[in-house]
Amino acid sequence: MSTPIQAEKAPDRVLSVDFFRGFTMFMLVTGVTNIFHELAKNDMGGSVIALLSRQFEHAEWQGLYAWDLVQPFFMFIVGVAMPFSLSKRLARGDSWKKAFLHALSRSFWLLALGFMLGSDRDSYAFQNVLAQLSFTYLVAFLIMRTDFKIQIAISFAMIILSDVIYRVFPVDGFNQPFTPDKNFGAWVDLLISGHLSTGHWVSFNAIPTTAHTIWGVLVGMLLMKDFSYKKKLLTMLIPGIITIAAGYLMDPCIPIIKRICTSSFVITSGGYCLVAMAFSYWLIDMMKYTRTLMFFAIVGMNAIFIYLFSNLGGKNLLRGAADPFISRIFFWMSDAGKDVMLTIVVVAMVWYMCYYLYKKKIFIRL
Repeated sequence: MSTPIQAEKAPDRVLSVDFFRGFTMFMLVTGVTNIFHELAKNDMGGSVIALLSRQFEHAEWQGLYAWDLVQPFFMFIVGVAMPFSLSKRLARGDSWKKAFLHALSRSFWLLALGFMLGSDRDSYAFQNVLAQLSFTYLVAFLIMRTDFKIQIAISFAMIILSDVIYRVFPVDGFNQPFTPDKNFGAWVDLLISGHLSTGHWVSFNAIPTTAHTIWGVLVGMLLMKDFSYKKKLLTMLIPGIITIAAGYLMDPCIPIIKRICTSSFVITSGGYCLVAMAFSYWLIDMMKYTRTLMFFAIVGMNAIFIYLFSNLGGKNLLRGAADPFISRIFFWMSDAGKDVMLTIVVVAMVWYMCYYLYKKKIFIRL
């Protein structure tokens, strides 16, 4: 079987990949969505702001909001970048074995960091996106040299396998596949950690969502090929629209539930990943609209660092540092107005931190 990634095919940079990754990380780590939450909480902005605020929250159980797509986007864009990274490694003379050992090391550190963020002295968990990514990344890497049809087959096999297990695995008290804390995923967490997660999230999500990273790899391979802009765009857009429609059509039989990543959720969110990537490719690489490219790309260049900084209390530290100044500079505002301004300033501080690292050419990677 031929290898789809060759050392001599190291491509030029695809700017839409930088844009997509940067935009996803900007939404994930800067806290910009809190601006809408603050406005809605204080009845500012009317029904439009209230609607936007709701979209920046997770569905309580069944359903799909915009915020439910951020983690799939993150896992998908990691996959998109993988063929580019491997191609560059092979081009500079690295062997497949050396590249695999690097992938194995990266997977280990993703797992360790995810464990750190999701655990404490009394309990531990693997629902964190980094812990989930440690598995999806390694699986996607191991099959990356196979034919694209095999990769697609494996991705759907993992989705279907998860769906079947949820329905037929005989576990007393945990045989209600679409009921919070009464499903197979909850039983797995109880088995490995002795407790259920807060919010009904499950570690088993790493299995079906491997499809997001695999599909990202396939898109990365597509972008590396010498196809026309139009062919690349349509190859992402048409399957994306079809899978979105298919996922919603599945919903009456298999509800769309992000917290346990049902097959309908994985397929629907995967479709949105493809459509969003297609839109980014059209906007940045085809239409050459690059004015906002660097604004977002700068955040994505230190994705792991800024994610850890935000999740280890960094934003709260910045908020505490900025609050005395905001409360005095904007003394004439209501408390609600001050909260909104404080959130805007913190978002700006997080972005500037990424910009400072970029200007100093400091890129912290695994």
